[in-house]
Amino acid sequence: MWSIYRKEINIFFSSLIGYISICTFLILMSLFLWILPGNILSNGYASLDVLFQLGPRILMLLIPAITMRSFAEEKKSGTIETLATKPVTEMQIVLGKFFAGMVLVLFSITPTILYYYSIYQLAEPIGNIDHGATIGSYLGLILVSGAYLAIGNYISSITDNQIVAFIGGLFVCFFFFMLLGFLSQIPFFGNYEWIFSLFSLEFHYQSISRGIIDTRDILYFISFIYVFLLLTKLSLERKKW
Repeated sequence: MWSIYRKEINIFFSSLIGYISICTFLILMSLFLWILPGNILSNGYASLDVLFQLGPRILMLLIPAITMRSFAEEKKSGTIETLATKPVTEMQIVLGKFFAGMVLVLFSITPTILYYYSIYQLAEPIGNIDHGATIGSYLGLILVSGAYLAIGNYISSITDNQIVAFIGGLFVCFFFFMLLGFLSQIPFFGNYEWIFSLFSLEFHYQSISRGIIDTRDILYFISFIYVFLLLTKLSLERKKW
């Protein structure tokens, strides 16, 4: 697994993939937080709500762009067969690529702690910021990113076309994060809207972002990620049949 992990990390940071992803996320976040209308300074209160509202939506675009080449490129170039002959299991391959993607996500999110420090200092009085909600929101953002990565890797494993992998990954991420939440608010479904909320990434993300770490939300994200990692493993195994 670690050989796959190191290989993916080298690919991310020996090319422009990793740097473009990190810079794009940070530039967009900086624009929305500090410059564009509705920014923190114009709102007049110490909060990182803009970061945690837009973060999952921006990552919804960036992560499928990262994962689209994960398996699709290897299948198209034929290196997936070479990879399958190495002394690693399908799950180790999947986990190696997943954890490498998580490292890239963490490199993107970690610099935003500077925003938190800035708000902490600008608040009146200093430090007048909801620390619990901020910590919960960071945890939720990491978990949502993990879900996006698991989805993106799975979609990439079922096609050898990177564009298809990107569009498919983007659509599935959109479905689980935004569309299910939207459906849960439609009166037509009556007493069954809770079913949509139960499977909605956004619902559980918002729950964690309140600063109350509920084990049900954590278990949901862990289960969600595990299911898509397992689907990716099964997809790779089918290529041998």
